[in-house]
Amino acid sequence: MSAFTDFVLNTKPQDVPDHVRARTADYLLDLIAVAAGAVDMPASRIIRESTARMYGPGTGGNAHMLFDARKVSVAGAALATATQIDALDAHDGYSPSKGHAGCGLIGALLAEVDEMEDLAGDEFLTTLAIGYEVACRAAVSLHETACDYHTSGAWVAIACAAMSVRLKGGSPETLRQAIGIAEYHGPRSQMMREIDNPTMLHDGSGWGAMTGVVSADMAMGGFLGAPAITVEAGEVAHHWNDLGTRWLVMEQNIKLFPICRWVHAPIGAALKLRSEHEIQSADIERIEIHAFHNSTRLSHSMPKGIAEAQYSLCYPVACALKLGRVGPSEITGALFDDAEIARLVGVTDVSECDHCNANFPADRLGRVVLHLKDGRSFDSGISQAPGEASAPISRAGLIEKFHSYADPVLGHDRASKIRTSVFDLQQGGALGDVLRQLRAPA
Repeated sequence: MSAFTDFVLNTKPQDVPDHVRARTADYLLDLIAVAAGAVDMPASRIIRESTARMYGPGTGGNAHMLFDARKVSVAGAALATATQIDALDAHDGYSPSKGHAGCGLIGALLAEVDEMEDLAGDEFLTTLAIGYEVACRAAVSLHETACDYHTSGAWVAIACAAMSVRLKGGSPETLRQAIGIAEYHGPRSQMMREIDNPTMLHDGSGWGAMTGVVSADMAMGGFLGAPAITVEAGEVAHHWNDLGTRWLVMEQNIKLFPICRWVHAPIGAALKLRSEHEIQSADIERIEIHAFHNSTRLSHSMPKGIAEAQYSLCYPVACALKLGRVGPSEITGALFDDAEIARLVGVTDVSECDHCNANFPADRLGRVVLHLKDGRSFDSGISQAPGEASAPISRAGLIEKFHSYADPVLGHDRASKIRTSVFDLQQGGALGDVLRQLRAPA
């Protein structure tokens, strides 16, 4: 535990390589983009209204909900922000974790720092980077020690507690109790239940963020928690030995489509075939999708709602083939009764791919074969999901994505100010400039 507590509590901005803090700023901008894009989605509106009713501001610190202007408790803001981002499935992920760290981390962190406008930007980014390192290691540790595949909230709670104790100036013993409380109470919800029956529950990130900040507060008050197995157990020690030397921040993936990561390889493959061979959707007679098992569990039919669209395999591939894109507008309902997309979904065959199975979860692979009405066939071969850490999206690409999500909601001028303020954090700019831009209503 000594190396863990030293890393969480004593890491200084100068201890974090410049390129790591720069990439952390990239993720912050990306998460803000998704939060903006999600602001009017039903799950986002519902969670903010519920939070305003159930977790109103109190005496123990207050925080704003994003792009909403209303203040709620710190715990409520963590819940609302992480759930809002989770509502639009376009945020970063860590492939070995089979989940997402940034969504829950930024929900908790922005809630904790809402009243710390003078906090130096490099300290903020350092704390967020520490959160990524703890969350991703807790994730793979949990997968090794638990009997089921749990949502991201189960393990991101530990990292949120760690970040919160750091910000509060807690002791090593307080940190140990906080992560123990967070692991014990973290939402160990089963991910495949959500895959098989898509709802607004998504990845449990909101509850993980809230659990983390509450656990830290309890520990600061003297509440005791059981030891966190995911950190302290001997069988997972190898996941923690490289803290501060191997930066998992650099190993996150970026989503170019607001869809479950498991279908990004088929979407990318379909878009490439469409472009290279100038294929029109009307030319297609039959589609084959070959993917790993978890991907094949995604919906094969036309969606009836937003959740089904985001946890669908055949629908987004059909959108890609007809429209040449898959973005937020494709998951919000306007195309759910589109006759041509429905036809493409109906002529799609899905099967498991042994090679894709063998490489999951380290990689998300897929293959698409298009059979045209004129007898020709085109095979993408095994394809990787775009945006993996092995072929990362550049900062320029992230900026392009940011404006495509944020501008329609916030306007280009306000989005540009947010972008500038976020990147100024790398040079130690005050956090207040970012916070003030995030508070005003969309």
